[in-house]
Amino acid sequence: MPDVGRWFGQSLILAGFVTVIGFFSQRPTLVVFPPDRAQLVVSFAHGAERREACRRLTPQEIARLPPQQRRPNTCERERLPVRLVLAIDGNQVFDGVLEPTGIWGDGPSRAYLKFALPPGRHHLVLKLEDRGRGDAFAYVSEREIELGAGRRLAVDFKADAGGFLFYG
Repeated sequence: MPDVGRWFGQSLILAGFVTVIGFFSQRPTLVVFPPDRAQLVVSFAHGAERREACRRLTPQEIARLPPQQRRPNTCERERLPVRLVLAIDGNQVFDGVLEPTGIWGDGPSRAYLKFALPPGRHHLVLKLEDRGRGDAFAYVSEREIELGAGRRLAVDFKADAGGFLFYG
């Protein structure tokens, strides 16, 4: 008979846990983004040009290297920073320099930017410079977009695909 009491007690405790978990899975309601706004997300990782161009080794320099490290060229690891400019409806909302990642500064520069926009039509201008030429941007994209309430537009960047890519 004592087993029935133990089973009943364990069932009661388990039912309490299930009730608490069920309640907190429904309340409080979490609103990640206001439903009456649209969202623009710019997110990418891009490796800029190297800070110094690769150079060809002379035969004497190659001969001085250990056999397993002999190669015709040598390249410094460090990359240039990436400059990103974003304008929405004629207002510049971001102009920043994205430093390369990694201990040696040889990794990609990373961007993750989110903007809340009123629903409707918007004019986007995105510019990216990755070759160390100052204000002479290597990639420029202008686009008219239409976003409804609760909608999201994601912008990626792939140099080998021609520049900025729009999803959404």
